Amino acid sequence: MKTPAHEAETGTPAAELSEAPGGLAPENTGPSAQQLALSELRQHLTDWISHEPGARRGRDAEELHQLRVAVRRIDATLGVFKHQIPVRLTHARKTAKGVLRGLGAARDFDVQLAELRHYCAKLPAEERAAAAPLKARLEEGRMRARTRMLGMLDSEATRHWLETLNLASADFAATAAPDAPPAAAVMPQRVRARFRKLKKAVRSLDAASALADYHAVRRRAKQLRYAIECGTSLFGKPAEEMLKALRRLQNELGAHQDADMSKSRLAELAASGADLPPATLFLMGRIAEHQAAETQQAHKTLARAWRKVNGRRWKSLLARMQELSASPEREAAPSTAGLTVGPGTHPQPSPEPEDGLQPPAAGPRALRH
Repeated sequence: MKTPAHEAETGTPAAELSEAPGGLAPENTGPSAQQLALSELRQHLTDWISHEPGARRGRDAEELHQLRVAVRRIDATLGVFKHQIPVRLTHARKTAKGVLRGLGAARDFDVQLAELRHYCAKLPAEERAAAAPLKARLEEGRMRARTRMLGMLDSEATRHWLETLNLASADFAATAAPDAPPAAAVMPQRVRARFRKLKKAVRSLDAASALADYHAVRRRAKQLRYAIECGTSLFGKPAEEMLKALRRLQNELGAHQDADMSKSRLAELAASGADLPPATLFLMGRIAEHQAAETQQAHKTLARAWRKVNGRRWKSLLARMQELSASPEREAAPSTAGLTVGPGTHPQPSPEPEDGLQPPAAGPRALRH
């Protein structure tokens, strides 16, 4: 991938995490919901610090993807535990949405450029040459989007958001109520609520639904997935099986979302009057047809993936959550003896599968958005 001219910019360094005086209590009842919220939040702040420098440099598109994942998980944690965390932290969700938009605009170009490489790898050499002007246009768009992204990362609003998350989480650790509800009692409620929302969104779809509606289903699936991941240590193997099905649903709907995004951008570029050779315009039309065929399979794809989510995996997880709700003090998993912030000190959440940028050994592969 072409390295943007501003790759060397380092910008304002991420805020250092202050040491939290509190931690997960070493009681047999397991962590409280407040303690679990604190653990999750501080881990995702650590992930931000880890991936922000690479996302700024722009050499490895996976770094930007993982930075977006960190923000999504911060937002998800604030949402899942909104009744257990201070109001100051819940208000930080609004800024998180803006940060996600700024990162997403640059990420979209990374995805489309990788998809173009994947598509052209199957073409004869003379046809691949027609893609060069299109690739140049996308690279220009990527550089503009990255310039805006770097401005967003350096903005006072973003740095204040990070400082707020850091300081408020440290204060929260010092003042968390020792008699707060256990996570084993709270997490099943959160997961069931998110499953109901996902199920409602799926049932509202039919073969004539717009791609935007399928994207909304995918967002609901992510929200459910993040909630389950917060409670994986409590839910055990049923959670692991459910997460596999949710990742599959995300992956397959993500392919349709990527295709729709690519088709729309090609149409905009063709209609913009850009000075592109006829061979390039012809290639863009072929790619758009390919992407349109991909999006037409969305309903069939969702029906197949949803059966995996809504079947025995959900029933098994539901049974486990009912056990926890009935007897949280007996069933809760042992807590971590002390919370320290830094890589390797927290169980790592599962990787985002739909956006992996590492190419397989056998050859190029399309990205997932």
